[in-house]
Amino acid sequence: MKEELEELLIEADVGVEATMFLMEELERKNGDVLESLKETLIEILSFDTSLRIPQNPPFVVSVIGVNGSGKTTTVAKLGKIFIDEGKSVVLSASDTFRAAAIEQLKVWGERIGATVISHGEGADPAAVAFDAVNHAKARGKDIVIIDTAGRLHTKKNLMEELKKIHRVISKIVPDAPHEVLLVIDAVTGQNGLVQARTFMEKIGVTGVVITKMDGTAKGGIAIAIAKELGIPIKFIGVGEGIEDLKPFDPKLFVEALLEGST
Repeated sequence: MKEELEELLIEADVGVEATMFLMEELERKNGDVLESLKETLIEILSFDTSLRIPQNPPFVVSVIGVNGSGKTTTVAKLGKIFIDEGKSVVLSASDTFRAAAIEQLKVWGERIGATVISHGEGADPAAVAFDAVNHAKARGKDIVIIDTAGRLHTKKNLMEELKKIHRVISKIVPDAPHEVLLVIDAVTGQNGLVQARTFMEKIGVTGVVITKMDGTAKGGIAIAIAKELGIPIKFIGVGEGIEDLKPFDPKLFVEALLEGST
């Protein structure tokens, strides 16, 4: 049974280091192996996942990550969650490297009923974010969500640009961004851990969103990130639809991860 579970964890992208830790924990515990593993996994994944919403609006969220992780759709889905709660939402099209990203965000904004602040392709991303936060503050809007470029985590200049965005908006709202959410594609496997570590060291990350959990990916990378970096998983994307971003539930996640191992 233990060998089967070890294989399952490695295949689910939990990673060698976290898997070894889990197997050692199982050796220490008595009782039902599967139940012990579930308990340990839930323990690792249980963080305070509440959003750090300030007393005075706007609440500013910066959404970061590498190309193709699903950032722009995550921004829209997050916006939809807030709009459903009766909040007013501003989306900042700060991925100015791709005209398609700006257009995509405008389409999403229209669909969900959010205001989209954008400049042209090639504009200064920090200037767009500045205008979005300024707009929200002047108009008394509740939330600003900033869509950033799909930056390769190894590119120093792109990291500097992210820092600039955060510096510029903090001049309008001193504690902004209140949340820095890193979007990681479940399919990237262990590479997601490398991404998370780099972004955490260079930028600071308050939470992770794991996307594309609707396919074959089991999303075990969530365990590696929580265990090795101590970053809470705050949301998971379970499909393409606008309603398919869900607050992270450790218990449901662990059940799905270990499905078929009983």
